[in-house]
Amino acid sequence: MAKPIILSIDAMGGDAGPDMVIPGVALAVERRPDLRFLIYGDSSVIAPLIKAHPRLGAACELIHTDVVVRMDDKPSQALRAGRWKSSMWKAIEAVKTGQAMACVSAGNTGALMAMSRFCLRGLGDVQRPAIAAIWPTTRGESIVLDVGATVGADARQLVDFAVMGSAMASAVFDLERPKVGLLNVGVEEIKGVEQVKDAAKMLRAANLPGLDYVGFVEGDDIGRGTVDVVVTEGFAGNIALKTAEGTAKQIAQYLRQAMTRSLLAKLGYILARSAFDRLREKMDPRKVNGGVFLGLNGIVIKSHGGTDAEGFASAVELGYDMVVNDLMAKIAQGISNYHRAGGSLDLAVAEAGED
Repeated sequence: MAKPIILSIDAMGGDAGPDMVIPGVALAVERRPDLRFLIYGDSSVIAPLIKAHPRLGAACELIHTDVVVRMDDKPSQALRAGRWKSSMWKAIEAVKTGQAMACVSAGNTGALMAMSRFCLRGLGDVQRPAIAAIWPTTRGESIVLDVGATVGADARQLVDFAVMGSAMASAVFDLERPKVGLLNVGVEEIKGVEQVKDAAKMLRAANLPGLDYVGFVEGDDIGRGTVDVVVTEGFAGNIALKTAEGTAKQIAQYLRQAMTRSLLAKLGYILARSAFDRLREKMDPRKVNGGVFLGLNGIVIKSHGGTDAEGFASAVELGYDMVVNDLMAKIAQGISNYHRAGGSLDLAVAEAGED
């Protein structure tokens, strides 16, 4: 029998809390029978929900916590009030102590990142963490990072993101040498801010064995799937993510309005229903729900707070895939390769190598 994969769950996170989280976890265990859970939260609320899902009840342990990190809490406030006692902290701590292999929460993003950094600490020489998102494209899926953890990353941090994103692409997409691009305002070498241009020089100089750096990519390349990994700093990445989510909702609304405008339009919808169903499936944000916190000594998955059970199940399954495909070992190997290739040297050395 396969060794069970144990995940810790912050059941109190998200807009709907346990009413969304527990059915989502139940869906995940139906699909992944080797999953086991440590579920943290208010047992008086959670226990009746678990009782409605017998298979989940047999696959989980419920640990009561009294404190809930609210969705509007400031990270510093949540860290002071929620440390040691909250469902969020306890779920993260389970990863630190080795009781769980990954943590999943739909809670306050800032608080989750602050607690994760405080509890798990940074990984090796990685200076700043990143949130990596799986992005649907016309060619399949890509990874985009950072989408909100580190605003204004410098060149060295962008290189770290490239290495970690490549490791994640290797784990998720089973790629030996993922294609990596730096998000920029143009593909020409003279364009962009200095941090991005310097990161490009460092990546070219390192010539890492597990990473195929292809150069600069632009915003429209994200949806095209031009590369497997798109690297950017958190401010631009978060705007790109929210813009894509908003555009998907906008297009869906346009389609609904167009298909109900007249009797002929309704008839056309009926005739093309299977095609519209495939489009809806492709654009469903729940299928790619879950951002991975990279650069920490442990795996933390952030689910969208406003998702439903199906979306939360996707985040849980993402955590499962990260564990099964040994994400932490792949990141550690990628960072090690980078430093062996001279990544610890300064930019001047990289520039000298280009002359």
